[in-house]
Amino acid sequence: MNRYNDQVVLVTGGAQGLGAAMATRFAAEGATVAIGDVNIDAATTLAESIQRQYGTVCTARRVDVTDSASVNEWVNIVAGEQERIDVLVNNAGIIRDNKIDDIDDVDWHTVLNASLTGSFYCTRAVLPHMRSRQYGRIVSFSSMSWRGNYGQANYVAAKAGIVGLTRTIALETARHGITANAIAPGLIETPMLASMNAPARDKLISKVPQRKTGNPEDIAEAAAYLCSPAAGYVSGIVLDVDGGLGIGSSIR
Repeated sequence: MNRYNDQVVLVTGGAQGLGAAMATRFAAEGATVAIGDVNIDAATTLAESIQRQYGTVCTARRVDVTDSASVNEWVNIVAGEQERIDVLVNNAGIIRDNKIDDIDDVDWHTVLNASLTGSFYCTRAVLPHMRSRQYGRIVSFSSMSWRGNYGQANYVAAKAGIVGLTRTIALETARHGITANAIAPGLIETPMLASMNAPARDKLISKVPQRKTGNPEDIAEAAAYLCSPAAGYVSGIVLDVDGGLGIGSSIR
């Protein structure tokens, strides 16, 4: 498919994991992709690989989504070079898991800033460019944990905030041909999941109705749909990509 020919797609946290899978998928469908990540070495390596494989333009820039000046500079550079911004994927985020009593101020603000505040900064920066063309797609990353999860108060607060932010963006931008949606991944094969000890990992997988983990490509597929022209009447939703995990406790 070539749904993204002539479109410009921004992906935060795009150097590895889910971000890399999405950047690759958009490029495979013809998009010009701009990767923003604090890990500039990994981002540059990926961008070069994507360009070689697909022959599309793919750029990498060191972007700290918790710094509005860094975000604004990146967005303005991309818009200046490409003369448009069609899609924003707010993927950047980190975890600092602990029980509430043991989360210090730094870990609280670090997690919320990377995921929630960063998504706000990036969205605010791209909206003028999307409004000017009366078209845009914004996808932000929540998590299956947004409903509440033991030992993740900071992460859950950030991911629940993404849901509220997404719905508000959808309302405020609907008249401008812009959609805003969120994706809530379940257990996906990422370095974070791979780092878990085997018993804990197996226990989590046993709770998934499909009895298996997902792949980054499953997330990329969901993002590629939500960000496509075909999804123009889909806005303000949270799409669970979790093998049924979100309903598992209700049916077993």
